[in-house]
Parts: sequence; C-alpha cells; structure tokens
Amino acid sequence: MMRLPLSAALVLAFSAQAAFATLPVLSVWPNGEAPGAKNSPVTYALVERSKDPKLPDRAVTGIRAPQITVYAPAHPNGVALLVTPGGSYQRVVLDKEGSDLAAPFNAKGYTLFVMTYRMPADGHAEGANAPLADAQRALRTVRANATKWHINPQKIGVMGFSAGGHVAASLETRYDEAVYSPLDDVDKQSARPDFVVLGYPVISMDKAIAHPGSRTALIGDTPSAEQIKRYSPELNITAQTPPTFLMHAVDDPSVPVENSLVMFNALRAHNVPTELHLFAEGKHGFGIRGTKGLPAAAWPELAMNWVALLH
Repeated sequence: MMRLPLSAALVLAFSAQAAFATLPVLSVWPNGEAPGAKNSPVTYALVERSKDPKLPDRAVTGIRAPQITVYAPAHPNGVALLVTPGGSYQRVVLDKEGSDLAAPFNAKGYTLFVMTYRMPADGHAEGANAPLADAQRALRTVRANATKWHINPQKIGVMGFSAGGHVAASLETRYDEAVYSPLDDVDKQSARPDFVVLGYPVISMDKAIAHPGSRTALIGDTPSAEQIKRYSPELNITAQTPPTFLMHAVDDPSVPVENSLVMFNALRAHNVPTELHLFAEGKHGFGIRGTKGLPAAAWPELAMNWVALLH
C-alpha cells in the first residue's frame, strides 16, 4: 500500500476538516443544548479514529446539544433524508454512516440531514427516550425548514443504521408520543417520517436476538415486560407506520439478522409497505466503504429505487 508523505497527509486532513467546517449546521433544540440535558454529567468529545486522512472516521460522545449537518445536492429532487448514524448507543459515528452517504444520495438529488443525538444512559431527563426526543425534534425542524432546503415537506424520510436504526425505528413507531414538552412553532409540525430506511438495525429487546450493549443502555439488565415492549419497535407497529426498507448482512456478528426479520414480519402483518434485502456478506457497520467488492454495495441504489416508487 502506498503511504502518503506526512506533509501530504496533513494537507488532506486539514482539507477534510475545512470541508466539514463549511457545511451548514442546524441546532436540533432552539438554545443549542437539549432541555433535558441540564443535569447530565457528560462532556462533549469529538474523536478522529482514522489514521487515513482520506477516510475520516469521526465519533462523538457526551452529546448534550444535538446538531444536524446538511449535505445539499446541486439539483434537489425534493426528497430529504434525516440520517441517524449508529454507535452502539455509546457514541454517534459521523462518517461511515453519515458523510459517506452524501456522494451517492446527493448525486440523485436527495438532501441529507445527518444528525447527532443524545445517548440513553447519559443521565438526561428523558432517560431512554432522549434519542427519540432528539429525533422527533430533528424531523420537525427539517419539515419546518422544507422551503429553505427545496424539499417537499411530505417527502421527508429517516435513514438509520445499527443503534441509529433503533432511533429511526423508534421514530417511525412512536412519532406521536409526547416524550418532551413543546417549545415553539416547530413542535407544531408532524414528527412522522414519510418513509424509513433501516440498515442492519437494532430492533428487538428480546434477549435472544437483542444487541446486548444497546439493550443495556436502553432498559438495563433487569427490564420489565413493559420496558421490553416499549423499546422493541416491532411490537409497536400499526397500520399508520410509514413504509420501510430494510437491509442487513446475514453474517452480522453484532446485531443478529433476526432484528430485521422480526421487523419485516411485523410490518407485513400490519400491511405496511416494506422491502427487505439480505446480503450473504458484509458483517456489521459496513455503510458504504465496507461494501467494496460485495453485492451489498448495491444497497444505496436499491434504497433510492424503492423510495422513487413510493412517490
């Protein structure tokens, strides 16, 4: 493998950071910090985990003031995606399941809103509902600003991965649940996504198939039956749940593929339009950069073709 001279690597690193710095950023909450974060003891930290400046891999922890970074296409098609990256409900990864998506989706006219969200075990007032509160408010914020970003307010979806898939699935099944007190006119907007894309999502809190770390962060080690049901999106689907696209690798060692299967089956049982793609290889957290040479590399195109058929 060819190694870049240190000077060239530094130039690329600074170029990447400069590019990120020029992107529009929206606050999810009107005063920056979420109202429920005031007693949380966590401290914000942004860490670059990659040694390759051409492949940034930023991870954020200690989130108190969730933000939305806007990746706008040159020619908007009117469709928006609120993106909830994963991170095991310990962090939010900003690039593998965030900025990496901009190129293929922007090329087809999609406007991406990549968000950070608070962690369920970080001591926020909403507890396990903190990520959902942030996602509800974020989708309402995108909808309230639809005209500004040249998007159709009735073509706003959510796309989530891994633990961020649980955030997205929670939003699609609990969008009208009051998990925070309304603050302003933004909260008059609907938080219901018009469609949903889930990538190797954490879904069920059934111990037999749950992702252990996410389950503990959400409901602890000895949850009640009510907690298990409330935080298992497949148990909260109704006929009003938005159309949902799922994709998962069968060889996923972290989040069993059964999570996507139980979600798919529950959606079908309620006659919700759904599509499921299972890939033999890909393991976990592949996003886009982890699919080179694999059939799973087709998932963005498959997802966009599915979205196009909805509208």
